[in-house]
Amino acid sequence: MKKKRCGWCEGDALYETYHDEEWGVPVRDDATLFEFLILETFQAGLSWITILRKREHFREAFDQFDFKKIANYNQEKIDMLLLDKGIVRNKLKINASISNAKAFIKIQDEFDSFSNYIWGFVNNQPITNKVVDYKKAPATTALSDLISKDLKKRGFKFTGSTVMYAFMQAVGIVNDHELNCYRYEDI
Repeated sequence: MKKKRCGWCEGDALYETYHDEEWGVPVRDDATLFEFLILETFQAGLSWITILRKREHFREAFDQFDFKKIANYNQEKIDMLLLDKGIVRNKLKINASISNAKAFIKIQDEFDSFSNYIWGFVNNQPITNKVVDYKKAPATTALSDLISKDLKKRGFKFTGSTVMYAFMQAVGIVNDHELNCYRYEDI
């Protein structure tokens, strides 16, 4: 019997695997949260599948998303990334990754972890929405507006409300699986 999934992922094996194994699962590990933060910032203005297809190369190019290493990238590393055809070669997004890594570390210092900071916005409890059709799910919410504003105040870039809502969905801060999706109840 075929599993009923959210409509946005059906028909693409990579999308379906991502949906089945990762999307919406609550993430509390800082390294994984940082990876999703970087990937979502690179996704701004592009489709998620584009980023997903390049994910392994991003991982290699960005030192396994090691925020401590990324915070110390120099111009030579930036130039190498700008020549790397396996990633999205956008100078502003590459530079944002570096400044976001630095800001990420500052949040860790202040809150003991980025997880404490980001999950604090929802009192450590995921928000479970009742999405019937993914096409009608919001692109932003008052909460994503609030998080975006706070991150920008802390020096983050490419963390607008739409990017932050996608991040919240990806890391399980919100459960936007469709009600008839088999993962809705699992999560």
